[in-house]
Amino acid sequence: MKYLLLAALLAGLILPGSATSAQDVVGKEKGTVSMIGKDEGVVTIPSNHSVDETVDRLKNILRSKEITLFALIDHSGEAAKVGLKMPPTKLLIFGNPKGGTPLMLAAPSIALDLPLKILVSEDAQGKVWLSYNSPEYLKERHGLPSNLLPNIAVIEILAANAGE
Repeated sequence: MKYLLLAALLAGLILPGSATSAQDVVGKEKGTVSMIGKDEGVVTIPSNHSVDETVDRLKNILRSKEITLFALIDHSGEAAKVGLKMPPTKLLIFGNPKGGTPLMLAAPSIALDLPLKILVSEDAQGKVWLSYNSPEYLKERHGLPSNLLPNIAVIEILAANAGE
């Protein structure tokens, strides 16, 4: 357990938006996902796959759920085009008007955070992470009614499934 906490603390030093204390670590039970960090509304969870494999898994999940992938931004690929190096880093932007429109009608400012996004990135040690805005954070940030939280909470399941 000491090593797990030490690893979590070290990850907090390496990853933006990740754990900054041992209290940020949530235990993993069967059927749930370990979560490191919820700093400033960003949730970061580990992936068991490479960045490209995680992205492919997420794209397949989105397709199977009929969720539109609006954009895939390859930050590391764009950096390479201008002679800069960074670890593999890709952002998927996706959504469904059926879920997003009621949110924007209830709280128009949520449009600043929609469509939903998942960042898939590799850290300096080669570990891959999925990061996204916490649905609860978005609810509080934009004053969304609780009954609409499930419209964005799906991101937690999508990220967990892509990383497992």
